[in-house]
Amino acid sequence: MGLLLPLALCALAACCRARSEPLVVPEAWRLLSRGCSDSDVLHFSDFALQDINKDRKEGYVLSLNRVSDVREHRQESEGSLFYLTLDVLGTDCPVLSKKSWKDCRVRLLHESVYGQCKAILYISRPRRVLYLPAYNCSLRPVSRRAISRMCPDCPVPSPTDLSDPSVLEAATQSLAKYNNESTSKQYSLVKITKASSQWVFGPAYFVEYLIKESPCTKSQASSCSLQLSDSKPAGLCKGSLSQEGIKKFVSVKCEFFESQAPAPGGENSAPTQGPVNLLKVEESQHEGMAPTNAPSEAVPRGSVQYLPDWDDEKPEGSQKKDPREAFPVQLDLTTNPLGENLDVFFFFPGPVKEKLFVLPFPKREHLSPECPGPAQVDNPFILPP
Repeated sequence: MGLLLPLALCALAACCRARSEPLVVPEAWRLLSRGCSDSDVLHFSDFALQDINKDRKEGYVLSLNRVSDVREHRQESEGSLFYLTLDVLGTDCPVLSKKSWKDCRVRLLHESVYGQCKAILYISRPRRVLYLPAYNCSLRPVSRRAISRMCPDCPVPSPTDLSDPSVLEAATQSLAKYNNESTSKQYSLVKITKASSQWVFGPAYFVEYLIKESPCTKSQASSCSLQLSDSKPAGLCKGSLSQEGIKKFVSVKCEFFESQAPAPGGENSAPTQGPVNLLKVEESQHEGMAPTNAPSEAVPRGSVQYLPDWDDEKPEGSQKKDPREAFPVQLDLTTNPLGENLDVFFFFPGPVKEKLFVLPFPKREHLSPECPGPAQVDNPFILPP
């Protein structure tokens, strides 16, 4: 018994010393800070946003305003996972146009949509892989209250669900004008995507809407019985209807998507750009670094959430909410704080099944020291808090 007591005390002391030593974080759990203005980070963010826009089926192309945060997670195999937080702005290009965000015009302040995207991007230079496994975005319109204070005469948003008959009238009359001026094909309304109103010399309505080709040509207009067409949207029109007394003024301009564009000289529309060849873009920007032609399993998983005007959720004079609630973007491929494996067998054929190791997306409270980066449009009304 006399020998057992000293041994027990020694063991207890050794245990206490072990507990007092600082915890060593395994390399596989470490997230490295990167600068938000780093050229590689900007290049990877550009690719991530291009892929997000490419994956979407409706809405408008998102433009990169700034990189808000970035972390790098080096893998045991070749390559790194980047955890990107991107501040984005809406443009005037529908995603169906397949245009690059760099070729699209950012909306004017009074009609802006802004928000934040979180994306996880895998990069392997030796294997020439750029792969976006997941993303999520949250968007809001710019504050109507703020705009009305700055520009009380600016157009104000109108509902696009046809609850305002004047919006539908603006769309149908502007499309009728386009069809009347067309030399051959006729088009029908698919969906109103944006609308606003303004008092000029009378009420004025501005609309944007998708169109599809009608089964009737102009020469058949009097004898053709219209049938429902399963054709995809062919283009986007921007029209307006204003009134002064009994006089009405209608304007319209339509742009067509990819192969849907009419033959030269057939329609009075502006030429549009075809789909961007990301492979060529990447090769020209980074020699030896290009996205692979990924199989169907590599399609990114994500969504874009449209939120109401922040003023509608935070009435004037109410207690301020936590600004982080303004854009509640969640992106966790895992909720396990120790991380999990992500299967990417489709990129690495062979007997050895290689996997990526992913961690929960880093919290906003711990931004990289050199973040956020400079904004393309540095206006507090369109920068997420």
